[in-house]
Amino acid sequence: MDTIKINRGNTRMIAHRGVSGLETENSIPAFVAAGNRSYYGVETDAHVTRDGKFVVIHDDDTGRVAKEDIHVESSDYERVRRTMLKDICPEAAGDSVTLEDRQDLVIPNLKEYITICRKYGKVCILELKNEFSSKDIRRIVEEIRELGYLEQVTFISFALNNMIRLRELLPEQQLYYLTGEYSQEILEALKQYGLNLDIYYRALTKEIVEELHGEGILVNCWTCDDRKEAERLVSWGVDFITSNRLE
Repeated sequence: MDTIKINRGNTRMIAHRGVSGLETENSIPAFVAAGNRSYYGVETDAHVTRDGKFVVIHDDDTGRVAKEDIHVESSDYERVRRTMLKDICPEAAGDSVTLEDRQDLVIPNLKEYITICRKYGKVCILELKNEFSSKDIRRIVEEIRELGYLEQVTFISFALNNMIRLRELLPEQQLYYLTGEYSQEILEALKQYGLNLDIYYRALTKEIVEELHGEGILVNCWTCDDRKEAERLVSWGVDFITSNRLE
């Protein structure tokens, strides 16, 4: 089992939650798997625990991917850390299959994710889940800056307020507004706050890509795992494709 190679031209590939088509999503093994391949960037999702620590997991609750079901942001860091992830092989026999226990499947903290990306020279594509307070946005920026990797982090979020607060702090940072659809209102917000676009790939057309590029806006699209669809996106000139399995 391995990634699926595509004809990607000048489009750069981003590993969605690490190589989550091969390893449990948002796990240390998934990030290392991405590091050992040709991906431009490694995407993950950040939450804040009740005691103010940054951990990386997609859902608000752990039940889908872990052996216990707890709410991340109302739990202390140590409780989150004790909640082990399942060892899931997403593509085996066409269904999710839980394999034997592994001790490396903890829920990672922000430092572990950043450190792996830095070790392998990958850009961090860091989604801020939910709306962060101004204080927490400042704290996550400072933590990454102290790790010496801020210039290699691209922030993304569905919460426009997160992007606005980040833009105020980081005038030159790569920021992408996440959305499942496209509209002229979204385009105006991108232009107003100096944002790029990270959009569901089925919401894109060639004309939208051309319009965005005409405004100097870069386009990332999520989450495409179909080779033919991905190569069509490449032909339209998208800048990035986020995928669980394509490389």
